[in-house]
Amino acid sequence: MADSELEFVQLLTSHQGRLFAYVLSLVGDPEQARDVMQETNAVLWQKSADFQLGTNFSAWMIKTAFYQVMAHRKRISRDRLIFDDLLTADLARAAEARNETIEERQDLLRECLTQLGDRQRELICSRYQDGFELAAIAKTMDRTTNAVKQALFRARAAIVDCVNRKLQERPT
Repeated sequence: MADSELEFVQLLTSHQGRLFAYVLSLVGDPEQARDVMQETNAVLWQKSADFQLGTNFSAWMIKTAFYQVMAHRKRISRDRLIFDDLLTADLARAAEARNETIEERQDLLRECLTQLGDRQRELICSRYQDGFELAAIAKTMDRTTNAVKQALFRARAAIVDCVNRKLQERPT
């Protein structure tokens, strides 16, 4: 697999939760959302050569998903009462705005992580990036599980404070 294909696969897999949330917000039914999501993933993969690495993958994915939702709506329109196109477009705009907010918060989270002290950042990464259990982290750091739990609490609180402060400081 070429590096660009690997990077595309990583982008696609890392955005699956966001894709599902977006599609679900438009179709309202988890089973239908999974179907549309599968169709969207297939289209994204087929058109992967059209995507320019370094551009906004999330926006491209959301636009593709919107068209798949519209196609899905057309297919099921004969079966039952569904939202009209205007309402679906309004829901899509609202979901896209939420998506931008999520991306902004993720950027702020990354920035705030870099501002933590080395020990706090190592602790956060061990727990959430590497997925280690508290007991394993405590053993590695030669600390009690309770001490690690308290340190994680303080590190998370510092990150939340940092993100909230940066959100308040941004221009409106």
